[in-house]
Amino acid sequence: MIPFDFIVQGPPVSQQTKNRQRLQAWKQRVRQAAQAYWPAGDPPSGEQLTIIVTNFYENAAPDVDNIVKPIQDALIGLVYNDDDQLTDSITKKRNITGSFKVKGLSRAMADGFMMNADFVHVKVVLSGNFEEI
Repeated sequence: MIPFDFIVQGPPVSQQTKNRQRLQAWKQRVRQAAQAYWPAGDPPSGEQLTIIVTNFYENAAPDVDNIVKPIQDALIGLVYNDDDQLTDSITKKRNITGSFKVKGLSRAMADGFMMNADFVHVKVVLSGNFEEI
């Protein structure tokens, strides 16, 4: 079911962390969060895709280039067959205390803002079919 989006509560874990257990736990949290939004029984997409990751944080955030790989890996076999299907990745961080204008607010994004805490929003779309948020 593409386009697909979901949120993960809490701050992301960087691919660069020295704590490998923490990284593996983060990947599991990402996968579990995605499974909560993915329609049961739907197979992974075989299309070329773009992933858009936005880290909404309050106090501090890791570098954007270090947070996308663990998320990409966590979605293999659920959202897409392999991460080599990803032709583009867009990674952003936004201070959650800012003002936002969101067009077409998804259920997942609304869930994130209603938590009133750090979260990561992940959106997967067909390559060439994305809008900035």
